[in-house]
Amino acid sequence: MNNKNALLIIDMQQEDSFVLDNVDTVVGHIATLLDTARHQRVPVLHTRHINPADGHDMPPGEPRAADGGPSSYRAGTRQVEIIERLTPQAHEPVIDKGRYSAFHRTDLDTRLKSLGVDTLIVTGVLTDVCVLSTVFDAFALGYHIRLVSDACTTTTQAGHYSALLIMANWIYSLEILTCAQCERALASHDYLSLIPEHPDSFAHQPHELPATIARLQDRLVRTQE
Repeated sequence: MNNKNALLIIDMQQEDSFVLDNVDTVVGHIATLLDTARHQRVPVLHTRHINPADGHDMPPGEPRAADGGPSSYRAGTRQVEIIERLTPQAHEPVIDKGRYSAFHRTDLDTRLKSLGVDTLIVTGVLTDVCVLSTVFDAFALGYHIRLVSDACTTTTQAGHYSALLIMANWIYSLEILTCAQCERALASHDYLSLIPEHPDSFAHQPHELPATIARLQDRLVRTQE
């Protein structure tokens, strides 16, 4: 694929309201990709989810604290800052957003287009919320997407894989790959990835969900051979 990549790191913040599955491994993989991107001068962009401290402009029904402000990702608190291991460098944009998608009411698309980017490497949290929403919007805007399966996570493994399956079924410009294979891709080496072969490639009935997750995981593991 002829492309110009950018690494997007979604919402890797101090916020501790959510217990995330396998988070230490995920942070390690993102740190590896971040080091590689910086070394190879691949553009890096970070996002932060921030809710106004007074609670204005929050979506209907979003959880609030006793004072009416947001119960999480509150502006002006330590929780909205990016974790130290992934601290942005001075030249790396940090895009603040008040909704799940990194493209909603932000200048992310404009920034990427000004850089000539056509392929977005997506990492971060939460797989089934902000990552999912961002990937759908990136697809709608015409980007190729490299979703790094072991560099994103959510509150449960089931939620993580369910989101991966939704994206694998319907994002036609998507390839899913591991951190190790993404490293190879960035180095312009031969690499392997899971590219869905047709719409609803991982269709399943409710009782088949565990087996479908296993099938997806098997495909991803085999990309490392």
